[in-house]
Amino acid sequence: MGMTMTQKILAGHAGLEKVVAGQLIEANLDLVLGNDITAPVAINEFNSAKSKSVFNKSKIALVMDHFTPNKDIKAAEQCKAVRTFAKQFEIENYFDVGEMGIEHCLLPEKGLVVPGDLIIGADSHTCTYGALGAFSTGIGSTDMAAGMATGKAWFKVPCALKFELKGKPAKWISGKDVILHIIGLIGVDGALYKSMEFVGDGLNFLSMDDRLCMANMAIEAGAKNGIFPVDQKTIEFVKDKTNKPYKIYEADSDAEYEKTYIIELSQLKLTVSFPHLPDNTRTIDNVGKVEIDQVVIGSCTNGRMEDLRTSAEILKGKKVKKGLRCIIIPGTNKIYLQAMKEGLLEIFINSGAVVSTPTCGPCLGGHMGVLAKGERAVATTNRNFVGRMGHPESEVYLASPAVAAATAIKGYIASPEEV
Repeated sequence: MGMTMTQKILAGHAGLEKVVAGQLIEANLDLVLGNDITAPVAINEFNSAKSKSVFNKSKIALVMDHFTPNKDIKAAEQCKAVRTFAKQFEIENYFDVGEMGIEHCLLPEKGLVVPGDLIIGADSHTCTYGALGAFSTGIGSTDMAAGMATGKAWFKVPCALKFELKGKPAKWISGKDVILHIIGLIGVDGALYKSMEFVGDGLNFLSMDDRLCMANMAIEAGAKNGIFPVDQKTIEFVKDKTNKPYKIYEADSDAEYEKTYIIELSQLKLTVSFPHLPDNTRTIDNVGKVEIDQVVIGSCTNGRMEDLRTSAEILKGKKVKKGLRCIIIPGTNKIYLQAMKEGLLEIFINSGAVVSTPTCGPCLGGHMGVLAKGERAVATTNRNFVGRMGHPESEVYLASPAVAAATAIKGYIASPEEV
């Protein structure tokens, strides 16, 4: 029996000819990632182990993105700890205010992740980089500390689910709708410790931004990772960002999958995830009239250029509903600047929205959009757990940028067709 794409990457980095699902391996790492919440814990563990050096100062990335610009004294102390560590060990890829971005938007943009890489990050949405044909997964801060010191990590080789995407999606249907549909189909534990591998001719109609969004949310189905085959779109995305060599892995024709799902993209509708789990999905025609207090467009899931362009297309010449707050957060400074050049920021501000510097802020109820008791938000983020964006009696509805922008105008969850 052959190997899946994920299994091939793991085997290659473990120096093995073959691995099988359930096997425990130790593998070499191409990148270790931490942020301003998780890295301080890892640094404490690194110091407790009396580690004297990092395995490779160019293969560690530290991104200050969750509570930055610092929202309070504790956030400032956390960033200071990471800043001090980065300086002490000459970490090349340290990103702070002015040059940072939301980590999972920033690293692909900087060319720090390429096809075939093996990446761990002390953040659950590290699985984003599977969009580039890499194996990437979230780990705990203790594993991050060990990874920074040794350049290695242990893994249990996952089995895999195959998602065969067919056909062309209708207008306004994005990668967010595809992945919400899939999570609604299989459940939040439907891919528990499994690899979600996306294939099929439907990939021709999914942009890199769509794929990054989908891989990002693989963890919301419990997956160890999500991964896409490397095609011409992937190569075009990577080639102008780095000259770092990369390796393309392909699944064997006789690779074993636990189950195969056929997803007809042409049949998909705009999809919204109701509180308080990502798999609590409804299509837009079954939502009803749900009035909303706040809209957030951004995050590591949907803070990229296509997301902002879609939002601007809908908001242009219109006004955010009086009494509703619309917060738009570009994923990186480069995206922010491009949106400025294209006139998108002017569209947003004229509509009554506010534009923030890149930050994770509201996604985890940190800052820049915390919800009060009883308030409802539509967000292009990835999680809608109880209290995720603020008060435990608030509600979060997950949706695409198209639905979010339309909602901002109407004041209730709406389709772009309604505006």
